Amino acid sequence: MNSDDAVNTLVSYLERKGLKFTSQRRTITEAFFDPRFRDEHPSVEELYARVRARDARIGYATVYRTLKLLVDCHLASPRQFGDNQTRYEPEIPGEHHDHLVCLDCNSIVEFENDEIEALQDRVAQELGFKIEQHRMILYARCRRGCVVPGDRAPRPAPQ
Repeated sequence: MNSDDAVNTLVSYLERKGLKFTSQRRTITEAFFDPRFRDEHPSVEELYARVRARDARIGYATVYRTLKLLVDCHLASPRQFGDNQTRYEPEIPGEHHDHLVCLDCNSIVEFENDEIEALQDRVAQELGFKIEQHRMILYARCRRGCVVPGDRAPRPAPQ
């Protein structure tokens, strides 16, 4: 979903709720859906920094409240990836992916795998279920040799 589509969806949602669409909400929505950050999962603080780079007059509370509106109208989803922060992911209708999270550097990689999806469906069916939705997060160590906060040298990459 591009930022224009997201803005239009948010405008429609706000109109139904009797709320105003402001230039600050536009700026925040555009920053959240900026294609340069497509694979990032920002915390409120990280989105706030991104927004402040565009307009320093926008406050933290405005970013927080707008992000909540994006969640309420299904344009964003809160996620927990094990780093004690709530991170937000843009929702794109019809798109599904899973996540790999590095236990050392907390990097997040999105991936799709048709074989995994088929296996999940087959297991569910064998157990008498039909999957309606799911979320898979795999925690691992990336192969880059991360520098972990507090460490002086990179950890060796797993073999």
